[in-house]
This record gives sequence, C-alpha cells and structure tokens, in this order.
Amino acid sequence: MTSEDVLRVESEVGRHDGGAALFSGPAGRRVVSVGSAVSALVAMSVGLAPGAAGADVQSKQWYLKAMRADAMWKVSTGQGIKVAVVDSGVAKTPSLEGRVHSGKDVTGQKGGVRDDYNGHGTTMAELIVGSGRGGGLKGLAPGAEVISFRTSLSGFGKKESDAAEAIRAAADSDAQIISMSIGGDYLYPNEKEAVKYAASKGKLMFAGVGNDAEEKNFVGYPAAYRNVVGVSAADKTGKVARFSEFGDYVDLAAPGLDIPRWCDASFRSYCDNGGGGTSAATALASASAALIWSKHPDWTANQVLRVLIDTASRSWPKDKPSDYLGYGLVRPSWHLVKGQGKPGPAGVDPLTNEKTPVVAGSSPSSSSKESSARTSPPSKGSAGGEVAASVSSSKSKDNDNQLWIVVGAVAAAAVIGGGAFAVVRNRRSA
Repeated sequence: MTSEDVLRVESEVGRHDGGAALFSGPAGRRVVSVGSAVSALVAMSVGLAPGAAGADVQSKQWYLKAMRADAMWKVSTGQGIKVAVVDSGVAKTPSLEGRVHSGKDVTGQKGGVRDDYNGHGTTMAELIVGSGRGGGLKGLAPGAEVISFRTSLSGFGKKESDAAEAIRAAADSDAQIISMSIGGDYLYPNEKEAVKYAASKGKLMFAGVGNDAEEKNFVGYPAAYRNVVGVSAADKTGKVARFSEFGDYVDLAAPGLDIPRWCDASFRSYCDNGGGGTSAATALASASAALIWSKHPDWTANQVLRVLIDTASRSWPKDKPSDYLGYGLVRPSWHLVKGQGKPGPAGVDPLTNEKTPVVAGSSPSSSSKESSARTSPPSKGSAGGEVAASVSSSKSKDNDNQLWIVVGAVAAAAVIGGGAFAVVRNRRSA
C-alpha cells in the first residue's frame, strides 16, 4: 500500500499528546468560498490570515484521500440514509443544496432549524453530506441527507438540557443516524432518557467525547451514555489529539485536526488554521456509518456499528479498547472496498453485549447469520483495557493488517453544560 492510503497509528498507555497542538498551531489562512454563508464557530480558533481561493478548501480535506473516498463512492455514497444533526442549526449553502431537511428547533431563539446561529452545525452537515458545490466542503457521504435539529450549545445552570427534546424529535424522525457534535460534563436525566428512547427506536448515535483533556478531562455527555458511540479525535498520523478527552467511554476515533470549517459571520469563508475537535470526528464517524448502512439497508444499527468496530484500525486486542482511541480509527473502506467485517446478530448491541429489540423494517440479513467466532468486545460498562504498547510505524508483512486511518478536523465540540444541576458522573454506567 502507498503513503496515500497507509497512515501510521501511534498510541501508548497513558499517551494522549500526539498530533498537532490545538492551541499553539500556526495562524491559519482564510479560504474564500464562492456564494456561501456563516457566523463565527463556537470553537477554539486562533489568529486568521486572509488568503487562498475557494477551490483550496477542498484541497485541505486530506482525509478523503486517506480514507479512499473515491473508491468507496463507487460502492456507496450514503444514498437512502438520513442523518439527524443535533447542533446549532444548518444554514443554506451551495454545498448543502437539496441535502437538508427541517427537523425541529428547541432553542426558542430567533430563526429556525435552517438558521445556524454560529456556523457549527452547518460545518458538521457539510462534512457529512456536502456536495462541494460552490467551492464548499465535500461530505464523506455525499449521497446521504441530513435533518437539522437546532439545540442550544450553552446552558450552564439549567436544570434540564434542551438537547433532550432535540434527541427525542430526532428519534421520532426517519433518520437512521443521530450525530451529536455537542457535549458537556453533566449528566441530565431527561437527556439520558431521550437517548434510551432513541436507542429503542433503532437509531445509531454518535457524540464527541470533548476537547478539554489538557485541563480537566471530565466524562463527557451524551458520549458517555450506554447507547451512544463516543468519538475521539486523531491527527493525520493517527495519534490521538492532545485535547481529545479520554476514558472508558471512548468507542471509536476519527479525523479531528486540520480540516477547514466555516468561520465568519457572513458565511463567505472557511477557516484553515490547524484547529479541530471531536465535533468533526463525530460527523465523520456518522458519515462512515451512513456509507455502510446505505450498502446494507436491511441491517440494524447494531450491525452497522459492529462492522465499524470490526474494521477499525488498531494494533491492540479488540477486547481491550484504548481509553484514547477506543476500538480504533474508523475506516469504512475496509468493508466497502475490501469486504471485511461481519455484521453479526441484529439484536445485540456491540458496545454493551446486551440484547436489543430488532426494530421493524430492520430485520437481520442473511449475512447477519454469519455470527463470527471472534472474541466479543467488552460491554460498555466493563473496565476496558488500555493500549499495552506503542504501535509500530513499520509496515506489516500482511497488507490486510496495515493500519491506515481516517482523520480530519473542524470546530471543537460545543458545550451544553449544566452547572448547578451537576450530578455525580459514572463512567460507562450512565
């Protein structure tokens, strides 16, 4: 395999300082996009410098080449799959034309679900389904569609999270996947119940684990809820970003650095400044799931997730997930292009190993009967092991075992915290 599709994964016990520094990277360029729109992202960004033309934004999406997106798109583009984007709203941009449906606005703020009050949700939507039209971002699953559910990205001191209402609304929609590039350090009972409700409806949920590893590294919600896939961020080499929060609620990792994002109040330009976060990682993990589910529309959420876990890039035992990269870095091409990964039982959650209802319309396919004899991952709630040793950067003798990954970046995960209503947080027991 060439350097174009083989990337190095390096992770050690207790190590989480790999990759480009989120806060100390060089000042980035502003990449102009023709005929678009945005307000400043709720994220961590550093000084911006003007420059570059609109087409440059797509040249910065390095992870598409690393993930072999062109090869995957010959097999699946995500067509027929809808992803609920629970975020700040999704604006109308050329890249999203015809790809966005209106869900529900639970903020009570001016505007509606197609009014993005800071640009974060629009970026996430483009990372998932963007067509690239108008010089905009290309999505990893350009044939899929998104449904916008607008929630608050701040809420310290609130007794309840309004994200709970958005999650419930998403659960009642026809979206198969719920992407939540949001997170906070507090467990809200109403949010926890909303997640349970969505799981009962057969939804596959992803959420960023958070970007405060260097300061506090609290357990992040909704990522830490039992039925949510917690996603961490990695850099181009496969190292977990030093800002990416870690713990036994990390399930998978995906691109989290060096991807352009909407950055100004007029939606006329993208920022390219080396910043990033678990927000982007969540969007790209969601898009990866959409590609696989589109190829196998009769699969359940359990089966799609099991294949993502089975084909993830890692060098440690699958039954001992890393606290930093979980079961590894998502690489859907290993299923779509190479045919690896087995769906397993339709009614067993691969994170908890618990039986779940098989939602009507998502009956097991014939391939799901090929229940593999591989070791099952530990349940989400058990004490997962860390990486026992650093991953070698040398090439494997067996190309099928070589580690190449998907990685990228965009705004840091926004906070929907809760101050006074904080409850004692329990890892993996939420």
